[in-house]
Amino acid sequence: MAKCAFLGLGVMGYPMAGHLVAAGHEVTVYNRTTAKAEAWAKEHGGKWASTPREAAMGADFVMCCVGNDDDLRGVVLGDAGALAGMADGAIFVDHTTVSAKVTRELYADAKTARVSFVDAPVSGGQAGAENGVLSIMCGGDEAAYNAAEPIMQAYGRTVKRLGECGAGQLTKMVNQICIAGLVQGLSEGLHFAEKAGLDIREVVDVIQGGAAGSWQMVNRHETMADDHFEHGFAVDWMRKDLGICLATADENGASLPVTALVDQFYKDVQKMGGARWDTSSLFKRLKDGG
Repeated sequence: MAKCAFLGLGVMGYPMAGHLVAAGHEVTVYNRTTAKAEAWAKEHGGKWASTPREAAMGADFVMCCVGNDDDLRGVVLGDAGALAGMADGAIFVDHTTVSAKVTRELYADAKTARVSFVDAPVSGGQAGAENGVLSIMCGGDEAAYNAAEPIMQAYGRTVKRLGECGAGQLTKMVNQICIAGLVQGLSEGLHFAEKAGLDIREVVDVIQGGAAGSWQMVNRHETMADDHFEHGFAVDWMRKDLGICLATADENGASLPVTALVDQFYKDVQKMGGARWDTSSLFKRLKDGG
């Protein structure tokens, strides 16, 4: 079993780090809020460190799941950053959803430090992290990926390398682009059903097994009908991700008209006070007169 560090104990990182312990790995965690790291160590029997550098010292693998580009730079770089504590040949695995630009920057920094860097954003939400069934899309050197893949199996059901550095983040962008349009379509369909006097649950029971069916439909239609939007991935985070998608599309020439429109709809949800509601709250925007 490996010696691992895990940086970032949010709704995703906390259970992911726990799965590493359950798989038999030796784990040291770091979190910006020390109390959370202490609580994790007490619950799972691992160790906690006061800086990313301290957590990374002696680790074969350093896993990370933080908020955004700047958060990632903050835990990787500098005197207290993970790279300063990692030994030659160690592997940094980043599960944060960030830009491909920062991924390539840190890949180069890691190479200078004689460390490998794998970008490995995840999909599956809080429930996927808690149940250890995340989809993990990876980019980076093949040898580094091959070494890290068995470690990621502790919390990943599907783990795949898509190409060189940045390929994982680009694939995650595809994922978010697809979700954005899908959730808006589902919201419009359920809104139409409600306005037409139909029972949302009965409608979904009929159509979910056909071409219109989706994970979002199966798992969110009831909570959407109940006006309950406290399930995992927040609107603030989705807008961060869609901003990355749209900026990258400007660079590579991709046309994302629906994604741009849905991003503005999520902006409306934020104005409604729904910054921390989950992404299915697009339905509430329609229901409340958006």
